[in-house]
Amino acid sequence: MTPDGFTGHIRDYHIWEGDLEAFWRDWSASAAGPQVLVAHSMGGLIALGALAHGLVRPDAVVFSAPMFGLRPEWLPRWALHLFARIMVAMRGATTPAWKGAERPDKVPGDRFHLLTHDEERYADEAWWRVERPELALGPPSWGWIERSYASMNEVLPRAVLEKVRTPVLILATSADRLVSWRATRKVADRLANARLVVFGKEARHEILREGDAVREAALADIDAFLDGAAPAGK
Repeated sequence: MTPDGFTGHIRDYHIWEGDLEAFWRDWSASAAGPQVLVAHSMGGLIALGALAHGLVRPDAVVFSAPMFGLRPEWLPRWALHLFARIMVAMRGATTPAWKGAERPDKVPGDRFHLLTHDEERYADEAWWRVERPELALGPPSWGWIERSYASMNEVLPRAVLEKVRTPVLILATSADRLVSWRATRKVADRLANARLVVFGKEARHEILREGDAVREAALADIDAFLDGAAPAGK
């Protein structure tokens, strides 16, 4: 979707929401028992958009470190969106917003410190880049950043969120260096039926790829939530 084939880009988040709608429609027609949607990071914004727009109707939703805001947190979203729009106008929508690895098959070393404390679980990323090099993804485009803010502006207003009645569990970490913890907390407050579980400095962005103590605690929270919101016997 970009000239280098490596930059993360999307023309509009509605494309991804439509993909999720199509998958959900086909899958839910034949899936027995309670139907649960689980989404991580950017997937959280996509899934929340599909939920708010009535494109999917799960019995329960689990968000892991959802991307309801981007850093830096000290600037308001409107200012960040305006800056992204200016950069799109100046440099083009598909231009990388920053430099990534020199080569697609190289994983930038500092990413480990953004994602998890567990080196073994992080190592699977390098393994997949070797086994499936076509999956390697570089930095996002300015267009992706601008469209991300556009989607947030559409999905995250209080009036939209308060209409979502689906039981929701949000797993987040206040030490997240990729997505906005403050934005996640605001969304949790505005959703009518949401439970927020917060980790601290012991957890980085990819909570379910963390060390055993954090990961097992998160999985236990998910199990307990689903036992109440979407029990297997339903």
